[in-house]
Amino acid sequence: MPGKWIWVLLLLQLSCYFSSGSCGKVLVWPMEYSHWINMKVILDELILRGHELTVVRPSSAIFVDSNETSSMKFETFPSSFNTDEMIDIISGIINLWTYELPRTTCLAYSPLLENLFRKFSDTWLNICKEAALNKELMSKLRKARFDVMIADAIGPCGELLAELLEIPLVYTLRIYPGYTMEKYSGGLLVPPSYVPVILSGLSGQMTFMERVENFICMLYFDFWFETFESKKWSSLYSEVLGRPTTLMETASRAEIWLIRSYWDLEFPRPTLPNFDFVGGLHCRPAKPLPKEMEDFVQSSGDNGVVVFSLGSMVVNLTDETANAIASALAQIPQKIIWRFEGKKPDTLGPNTRLYKWLPQNDLLGHPKTKAFITHGGANGVYEAIHHGVPMVGIPLFGEQRDNIAHMVAKGAAVQLDIRTLSSKDLLRALETVISNPLYKKNAMWLSTIHHDQPMKPLDRAVFWIEFVMRHKGAKHLRPLAHNLTWYQYHSLDVIGFLLACVATVMFLVTKCCLLAYQTVFKMGKKTKRE
Repeated sequence: MPGKWIWVLLLLQLSCYFSSGSCGKVLVWPMEYSHWINMKVILDELILRGHELTVVRPSSAIFVDSNETSSMKFETFPSSFNTDEMIDIISGIINLWTYELPRTTCLAYSPLLENLFRKFSDTWLNICKEAALNKELMSKLRKARFDVMIADAIGPCGELLAELLEIPLVYTLRIYPGYTMEKYSGGLLVPPSYVPVILSGLSGQMTFMERVENFICMLYFDFWFETFESKKWSSLYSEVLGRPTTLMETASRAEIWLIRSYWDLEFPRPTLPNFDFVGGLHCRPAKPLPKEMEDFVQSSGDNGVVVFSLGSMVVNLTDETANAIASALAQIPQKIIWRFEGKKPDTLGPNTRLYKWLPQNDLLGHPKTKAFITHGGANGVYEAIHHGVPMVGIPLFGEQRDNIAHMVAKGAAVQLDIRTLSSKDLLRALETVISNPLYKKNAMWLSTIHHDQPMKPLDRAVFWIEFVMRHKGAKHLRPLAHNLTWYQYHSLDVIGFLLACVATVMFLVTKCCLLAYQTVFKMGKKTKRE
């Protein structure tokens, strides 16, 4: 490590002892791609505050790179998969989800969606097993005596390691399919009458038939759909912990849930004191663009530019789709900056520049940016909200369809379908969001909401992690519902008791009435005889 980094770390460590807080040891169980990019923002901030971070990663990790210049420590354990195999597995899942998974209703997902998750579940289960049963790794982690574990809930195992190491757990996630983990492990309420189920593509204000669909989706995710094969995971957790348990039960011990969303994207819904919505924590003021890119942007004049990116996980647009997109972009007066990997489209216009990487946040914060064509990933959507840029959404997989549906409902986006996308559709959508001032107005309104918070999202996320370290947990914030069985939670025992009481009273009243009637009847007969 260069000498200057040693001095920086030494100063950061010393600063802990002169501040109100104290330095802590943080263990991290990350996920890949945009999940890691978002989590790393929190980790970098913790490092700046003097905390010591250790990231546990398999040797097959893709984005979680131990070679990058960083003051994080990485513990790499051997995996039966290699990096190329992991990329192939995840790419295969994304391609199927993007181009083949039905999008009509949630019931149409089955069984293809379950098959996709089963494949990911089996892969991640092996990785988890390799970490938890690695005696050398676990011994090293125990000796380190960590203060807190930060884990991405979309890739289980962090909760198992936290339980083994007896340290408090903090989750960070965008959302779990069907809200099953937040609902059953976190205790979050999800009323289907006005809270759209994830992957449903519905917004908050639903019609009667949409509420019917949402209710069916809730039942589907609650009773039929398994994101991860619960029997296999519960068996592993029980084996490793040496007692009967389940994935959901182990996850329920999380102290704090940091949800990477906020009320500028979400619709109002019930929440709990150990849930905090920290969407957009990665957003920053725009920095100057590279000179060549700035010159191209400035050459757009009053027409401005359109930024186009489908994220880091999609690199295989078909030639037909790429040419349809390029043809539409060539017909608008704006300059286009397009993140694109692959064969250059034949219909690419002179107003379009292709880049393998974009300083997306800086471009969206540029005053000449007029619109953002996006796949609807939470990171990109929040950067657009942060800078008040209207969107054309082309959702591909995951919760992207929901993100764009929410932006459409809030009047800041137009949605298109990648499977039926034509040049006319894209051209019409771009002209709509650029020429109709209402889209820009609504995007700026959302930006105002995003900025008008008593505490920045990143500061809140770091506060809760440090809070858990200071207090060795946050048990006082966890709902007491965790101490109840399912029938106690739904008051079925109370309802049964009250029904029994009513039945008993009715039985006694009926008996008394019959007895009184019989007595009066007998006395009447006796009187007649006399």
